[in-house]
Amino acid sequence: MDITTILLFSFAALASLFMAWVIGAGSSGATPFAPAVGANAISTMRAAFIVGILGFVGAVTQGASVSEAVGRDLVLGVSLPPTAVIVVLLIGAGLMAIGIYTGYPIATAFTVTGSVIGVGFAIGGQPAWSKYAEIGALWVLTPFVGGAIAYGIASVLPRPDVPERVSVPLLAALVGAVVANLEFAFLSSVGGTLATAGSTVVPIDGVVATAAVSLGLGALAALVVRWDIARDQAGGLRRFLLALGGLVAFSAGASQVGLAVGPLLPLFENLSMVSPIAILLGGGLGILVGSWTGAPRMIKSISQEYASLGPRRSIATLVPSFLIAQTAVLLGVPVSFNEIIVSAIIGSGLAVGGGAGVSPRKLGITVVAWIGSFVLAFGLGYGSMWLVDGF
Repeated sequence: MDITTILLFSFAALASLFMAWVIGAGSSGATPFAPAVGANAISTMRAAFIVGILGFVGAVTQGASVSEAVGRDLVLGVSLPPTAVIVVLLIGAGLMAIGIYTGYPIATAFTVTGSVIGVGFAIGGQPAWSKYAEIGALWVLTPFVGGAIAYGIASVLPRPDVPERVSVPLLAALVGAVVANLEFAFLSSVGGTLATAGSTVVPIDGVVATAAVSLGLGALAALVVRWDIARDQAGGLRRFLLALGGLVAFSAGASQVGLAVGPLLPLFENLSMVSPIAILLGGGLGILVGSWTGAPRMIKSISQEYASLGPRRSIATLVPSFLIAQTAVLLGVPVSFNEIIVSAIIGSGLAVGGGAGVSPRKLGITVVAWIGSFVLAFGLGYGSMWLVDGF
């Protein structure tokens, strides 16, 4: 390997680390705990510290799925060379940095996906229509599904005929059952999930054992939350809210790390000394540092400027956010956490106050920024790579 190639690979790795830092400072670091901060359940700085650690863990244990999709599935017939990887990551990180500076949440998934496709087309790649359909469906459905679930939960929690010692434990049971079925790389030898791992010690076979373990973990979560709320309702709601924020932060790391390190996977696959787990570790570290150093500004923006959130409305926001994020990880689809969280905030706000507290102007600018970021990233990716090839 000559010195020029080594320098290009090194610069690509640095660009990936910069992108990971921007993700940690922006979408991954800001959105998971923004509802909890808005509900005064945790301080901004403590939220940034915790979300960094949990994002790192999620990146390492669940980050391979989306990383593979971003690195290999968005454009067919070509593999991005080092110069193309550098262009992709600098465009994505640059647009994200603008969003952080201005306080408007630019969707990372839109910028990276747009730049990868634009660069890939510029070097002769072919469209991956089936993957685009999958990605587009999730992007379009996320605001409606997430907002609807948040609306439904926010409508039920304050009702006097549905006491919170019943409604909140039911939500905990749902979340616990989903957690039991999350796929982790370190559990691949026993089926990949906590449920399949637990089913190995249950004296029944197959799907029934897995379902029994899932229901058992869900029931345990419900009992713990019910006991906590019964002895201290306000404190129990706050602790459940923080647990949800932790799960969303973990899911953010699992999903968003692929946007930073995905383009590196095909680039380094022929270098036996660099394993995929090492690449994920580097991306997770970049997210952690970004969350600690740059996330507070975006946390404040989302938690205070979009809506005034109480603990119940925040719970209604985080439950669908966790479910959608893990669906994206399971499918290997890059997804925007800004889109997920903001949509859920709006849905819960419509249930509680008919949209009071949500700024239509801020919302409109954000939606335009989401759409514009994809189009701009695609154009910059295609044009930049065309110029690079020309020289």
